[in-house]
Amino acid sequence: MKKLLFIFILFITSCGYQPIYISQNQDDFIFKKITLSGERQTNKTIINALAIKEKSTLNSNKELFLQADLKVEKTSKNSKGQITSYRSTVTVNLAIKEDNQTIKDKKFIQSFTYNNLDNKFDLTEYQNEIKKDIINKIIEEIIIYMNL
Repeated sequence: MKKLLFIFILFITSCGYQPIYISQNQDDFIFKKITLSGERQTNKTIINALAIKEKSTLNSNKELFLQADLKVEKTSKNSKGQITSYRSTVTVNLAIKEDNQTIKDKKFIQSFTYNNLDNKFDLTEYQNEIKKDIINKIIEEIIIYMNL
């Protein structure tokens, strides 16, 4: 057992393993200009979670374009015409440009399908929780994408 543990530690320390969520260069999240469009609350959540900063005195001409959209669709109805399920979809378009040339450009899409609730207040609260969860998944994908 001790030999197995020793070999495991030896491989982890010598293979160059690093956690994905650690950014090597904090300057990657500082931009000269940040342009946001689409749903305002989602954009702010992403900017705050990623600690993205805008600095107009920056030497490089890196610009960030972020467009977020939220769509809640009715996916099915019963025989009486009442809605039985919904789908919430969050789409985020991320583009990083430097000197008018696109460095990185990606579209992140996450969706979740759920059943209707009788109480509309509970339904609204549930939709807000789903939105938060979907945005957090997209934030994780963006972190991985920007660190690669």
